[in-house]
Amino acid sequence: MRRRPLLISTALALSAPVWANNPQADSPLTSALQGLRPVGKTRLRVWGFEVYDATLFAAAGFEPERYADHRFALELAYLRAFDGPDIAQRSIDEMREQSPLDDAQAQRWLADMARLFPNVQRGDRITGLHQPGVGARFFLNGQSLGELPDDAFSRRFFGIWLSPKSSQPRMRASLLQSVASAAPRTP
Repeated sequence: MRRRPLLISTALALSAPVWANNPQADSPLTSALQGLRPVGKTRLRVWGFEVYDATLFAAAGFEPERYADHRFALELAYLRAFDGPDIAQRSIDEMREQSPLDDAQAQRWLADMARLFPNVQRGDRITGLHQPGVGARFFLNGQSLGELPDDAFSRRFFGIWLSPKSSQPRMRASLLQSVASAAPRTP
């Protein structure tokens, strides 16, 4: 069992995104990810359809139960095409499944996401960076999409994947597996 964290770390290193070892990589994304490393990766399948591969980037000391207190990034590598407004609407739906969301707030966040999130094709990657107390920044294929300077939005948005109330508990467990296994255990 001691070899498992090493195997997970090796697999994550080998599956790092293409831009991670590319000297021509976009510097804003590279700068944004400074100090973060891939800690979990999984694939979302819905009704047998492959939707995207998700990779979580976090720093040492990341605590899954206090995810919103940490700086981290989540990359979604799309395996099929989606319209940006549909991604935004699904995000609002997921946030509402976790806890109530005021209609006026939901409409503001929906408009903000619809403005930021482009239509994606197979192979496109959207990376979101959670900045505690500040909000979220987003990148498409390494290029900046913009930011939403709203901490409440960022916590709720990334909670779609990382909250204990996630609608995809197995995905959450896979993203957090190596972090959770590295966390100190209390006797």
